[in-house]
Amino acid sequence: MSLPQSVEREHLHKRRVSCDAYRRNDGLWDIDGHMTDVKQYKVEANEEGRTVEAGEPYHDMALRITIDKQFLIHEVHASMSATPFGMCSRITDAFKCLEGTRLGPGWHAKARALLGGVKGCTHLNELLKPIATTAVQAIWPMMDEEMRQYSAALALNTCHTWSQSSDVVREYFPKLYKSADSISYEKDLTA
Repeated sequence: MSLPQSVEREHLHKRRVSCDAYRRNDGLWDIDGHMTDVKQYKVEANEEGRTVEAGEPYHDMALRITIDKQFLIHEVHASMSATPFGMCSRITDAFKCLEGTRLGPGWHAKARALLGGVKGCTHLNELLKPIATTAVQAIWPMMDEEMRQYSAALALNTCHTWSQSSDVVREYFPKLYKSADSISYEKDLTA
């Protein structure tokens, strides 16, 4: 499926976000996130004297979390190869505060509380969501049945496919299934 063709236009900026998951030989998992911003025009020198030529990375940042199969974060590493200001990279060690936290319900809110605003970096913070999703996508199919059932329960009602009344839940997780007429989603929306 693709987007419909647009009117004639000029390409100005490309943001790339990629995430990769690796199973390590020590039983842990590395989830690497990488983000670049590249402009198709020159950005003149700022007060620190950095000029970014067209096609060069304006931002080039990476974040790695090392987790176990229960999604506990053991290590965090952040790096910034390209930033508009020299002081940007001073914040990378702040992301170590995620060590000891666990990916799961409420984790994004916890990360925001720990690293939001001036305590973190907008762009590295933006990588946290796709990194978490990549971790789930990589590890979930390899879980044992008990952990898969537990994880499925956490995914319930997070989107239309994972609705308790969906055909997917009925077929693959019948113990979690409820018919649509027995569920009050309005109650969930007001909570």
